[in-house]
Amino acid sequence: MARPVIALLTDFGSRDHYAGTMKGVALGICPDATLVDITHDLPPHDVLAGALELAACFRYFPSTTVFLVVVDPGVGSTRRGIAAEAGEYRFVAPDNGVLTLVFEDLPPKRVVELTERRYARATVSRTFEGRDRFAPAAAWLAKGVELSALGRPAGSVQRLDVPRPRVEQDRIEGEILRIDRFGNLVTNIDRKTFDRIASGDARGVIDIQIGPHQVGKVVSTYADAAQGELCALFGSSDHLEIAANGSSAAGVLELGRGAPVRVARRA
Repeated sequence: MARPVIALLTDFGSRDHYAGTMKGVALGICPDATLVDITHDLPPHDVLAGALELAACFRYFPSTTVFLVVVDPGVGSTRRGIAAEAGEYRFVAPDNGVLTLVFEDLPPKRVVELTERRYARATVSRTFEGRDRFAPAAAWLAKGVELSALGRPAGSVQRLDVPRPRVEQDRIEGEILRIDRFGNLVTNIDRKTFDRIASGDARGVIDIQIGPHQVGKVVSTYADAAQGELCALFGSSDHLEIAANGSSAAGVLELGRGAPVRVARRA
């Protein structure tokens, strides 16, 4: 029988003990678990960044994976902790919208509040619920406890207002949602939306502008652009990216999240 998988996504970083402590708690409950670090380097308190990273990766994990997601600026407040089942996956997270994009892809079958105290640590810190509430819940799920045992049905859950591209007859108005480690500027324009105005080969028929800057061309891969050249392409998440071959487009353009992106059909 395959070992259960718990995948962790947090804004805790690697300098402090927080992520490692959660792993210790989880292994104390479910010692057979395989623990996978998605990332712990999200910008602090950035719930949207957590939602985007989770949406980009969760489908590549084995079915029955438990995702332990702790990006929690409301720690210790009245915001709820929840556990959810969506598709063949289960998720444990604060109820702050960090699961928004997952739920858009896979509407949840069940969502419960983490109210059953036997599946939390005896003392719950108001500043570290990741250790005392979320990690135990994820570990108990990995160990085989039913989702419904963790608490009462949650009802409606919080959703983020994620920026969407606006499509007009001959153009798309979008924006930058995230910047990856390499400085690639990832937009909210997916391939399907892009193809509504640029089906097939877009080179020579499409203009792309980010902020005040014109993007030279659409390419298939980074190496199709000259060293340092600004280009556009569809990355691994199938969203339009603005990149600079061998360099950081974010650094070159001095732009970040929220920067406007326009894709227009040439007259």
